Amino acid sequence: MSLFTESFVAAPDGLQLYVRDYAGGDAGKTPVLCLAGLTRNTRDFEDIAAHIAAGRRVIAADMRGRGRSAYDPKWENYSIPVEAGDVLAILAALRVPKVIVLGTSRGGLLATVLAAMKPDVLGGVVLNDVGPEIDPKGIARIASYVGVAVAPPQTWEEAMARAKEINGSLFDMPDSEWMRMTRATYREEGGRPVLDYDMKIGDATRAQMAQPQQFDPWMLFAAFAKIPLLTVRGANSDLLSAATVAKMHAAKPDMKSVDVPGRGHAPLLNEPEAVAAIDAFLADLG
Repeated sequence: MSLFTESFVAAPDGLQLYVRDYAGGDAGKTPVLCLAGLTRNTRDFEDIAAHIAAGRRVIAADMRGRGRSAYDPKWENYSIPVEAGDVLAILAALRVPKVIVLGTSRGGLLATVLAAMKPDVLGGVVLNDVGPEIDPKGIARIASYVGVAVAPPQTWEEAMARAKEINGSLFDMPDSEWMRMTRATYREEGGRPVLDYDMKIGDATRAQMAQPQQFDPWMLFAAFAKIPLLTVRGANSDLLSAATVAKMHAAKPDMKSVDVPGRGHAPLLNEPEAVAAIDAFLADLG
C-alpha cells in the first residue's frame, strides 16, 4: 500500500502541478511541505517524508517543469516569483493555511520569498544547504551541467557514474546511496534513464544569473525574524559555507543548525544527523 496519495493541482496560469500527500500522523499538527532543489522532485524526500508522516501530515510537490508536473512552454516562468505563486496555489487547493517548509536549495529560496510575502503561512522552515549568500563556485558547478545537452546514459550504471562525476568529490557514500540519488534524478523511458526535468530550466537559470540582483538577500533573510528556523548544511558543501551559517546565526540568534558529515550540496536528509535535527526542530513546533 502506498504511503501517499497523488493528485494534480492547477497553478495560477493553469499548468498542472504534481502533489504527494502523506496523510498520516496527528491531524492537529502543522503539516510539513517539502520543496526540492532546482532540477529535483518529490522523490528526493521519500525517506524523510515517510519518517515525518508517522507524526504529522507531509505534502511534497514537484515544481513546474520537474518530475511529473507539466513543463512550461514559456521557460522564463521557471523563476522563484512564479514558483512561489505555485506553492500558494497548492496550499489553497489543499486547504492548508499553514505549513512548515522543508526546502532543499531552491526550495529553501522559495521558503525565503514566502517568509517575505506571506509570513503567516509559515509555522517554521528547514533550509537544506542554502542561505542568503551562495558560493559562486557552487553556482558555477551547477550552471555547468543544468540543461546542458550531452549524450544520454544508456544504463542506470552509466547514469550513476555521471552523478559521481558531477558530485563525487563532495559526497562520501556507498554506491547504494549514489543509485538512490540517481533514481531520483532520472526517470525511465524505454528501459533507459532520462533526466526528469525540463532542460529549459538551464536556460532560465543562466539568464537569471546574468541579471543584476534585485533584492538584498540579507533583507529577505530578515523575514525569518519571527519564524522558527533550522539550517542543515552539508559539511562539504560548495554552495553554503560555514562562514555564511555563522552570519545567519548572528542575524537570527535563535536559529538552529547542523552540519552533516560526508555530504556536499545537498544532504539527502536520510542521514542520522539530519534526521535527528529535523525531529528535534519539529518537536518544538505545533
